[in-house]
Amino acid sequence: MEEERGGPAGPFEDLEVIRTEAGMPTTRFCKLIGVPERTYRRWQANAKRALPPKGPWPKPAREASRALVVKHAGKKPEWGHRKVWAMVRHEGHVVSQATVLRTMRDEGLLLPTEYQKQRRELAKDRRAAFAKNPTTPNQVWQLDFSEFETTQGGIWRIAGCRDWYSKYEYPFHISPTGNQHDAIAAVELALAEYEAIFGHPLRDLCEIDEETGELLPVVTIVTDNGGPFRSLNFQIFIASHPELRHVRTRKNSPGQNGSRERGFGTLKYERLFLDDIPDVLTLSERAEDYRIEYNDTRPHEAISWNRPAEVHLGLADPTIPNFEIKENLPTT
Repeated sequence: MEEERGGPAGPFEDLEVIRTEAGMPTTRFCKLIGVPERTYRRWQANAKRALPPKGPWPKPAREASRALVVKHAGKKPEWGHRKVWAMVRHEGHVVSQATVLRTMRDEGLLLPTEYQKQRRELAKDRRAAFAKNPTTPNQVWQLDFSEFETTQGGIWRIAGCRDWYSKYEYPFHISPTGNQHDAIAAVELALAEYEAIFGHPLRDLCEIDEETGELLPVVTIVTDNGGPFRSLNFQIFIASHPELRHVRTRKNSPGQNGSRERGFGTLKYERLFLDDIPDVLTLSERAEDYRIEYNDTRPHEAISWNRPAEVHLGLADPTIPNFEIKENLPTT
């Protein structure tokens, strides 16, 4: 019989059957039959290449979680695989991040590389503007403005306070201007939201300085060096609220207000940039809908995949995932 790919197909197949049934290693078998091992192994390799590819292998973990992964990734195409994994975990299913990543790759649901690169750039240089990192919510609020252009209603400025510790977003103030009055309005919204959540004014938490008898500030407002935050009116406003203290970041150091910058980037990439927003009314609705979802539903990696509202209210530890374990998906 003619050789096929360098080996006699018929004789080799017979020999391989004998070797396999005897359970004999290839090296020993070649010595017994007097065939060079290198030649025999080439026959084996050629025979394997002629066989159809193996698989597909069963993927129980991937198949068991596929519906949930596709559901969450389909609803939130702007989310990466780790955030989708956290949502699956929050629904009580134990599955690995790698399995979620493979499923999203199979279904074509992964974000483009350019998007992920932009997000990584936003996360760089996160040096704090305060001596010690906060250990509880409502110790540091970060405040800034961000612009957004509607398709029919011009450019609007969004201002809002964000809690550094819990990542909780206080209500946004939206205005065609970005001045001192808008900065003050954003802080006033945060103070009102705090009172609505906790049932008392923030000022009630102030301790009294034993030497001076003055109220000690509770929250540090961190801003950049923009004009609204250097204005006299803003300083007068802060001075009239003993529960507040104002700190400006160093010049040319946007990373010191990084959590606030990241929050605005997330708002835009996950909601505002998804479709056309014609006017300020639609912009306000989209921003508020997203704020509620961000605080109450969206898992946040920086606080161990918990939700900001849970951490803000003391219902979750930002260092420990608050997953409910109800069901174990098969792994084999």
